[in-house]
Amino acid sequence: MNKLFKLLLKTAMFVIDQTSEQVDRASDSVSGMIDRGKEMIEPEDNKMRNVISFAAGVGVGIGAAILFAPASGAETRSSIKDKVREFRGQAV
Repeated sequence: MNKLFKLLLKTAMFVIDQTSEQVDRASDSVSGMIDRGKEMIEPEDNKMRNVISFAAGVGVGIGAAILFAPASGAETRSSIKDKVREFRGQAV
C-alpha cells in the first residue's frame, strides 16, 4: 500500500509540474501578444523625425525654387538680400 501511495504522489507531482510548465508557456505567449498589440495601437513617438523631415523638405523646396526661378542670378540675390533685411527689421 505504501508503494502505491508513493507512486500516486509521484504521478500527481509530475502532472502538476507539466501543467505548471504549460501554463507558463501560455502565459508567455499571451504576454507577447499583448505587447505586440500595444505596439500596434500605440506606435512609438516619431515627432522629432517628422519635424526634421519637414524642415529638410522645406529646405529642398526653397533650394529648388531658387534654382528654377525665372529671374537672373543677380536679381535673385538682390531679392534674397531685400527679404533678409526685411525679416531682420521685423525681428528687431
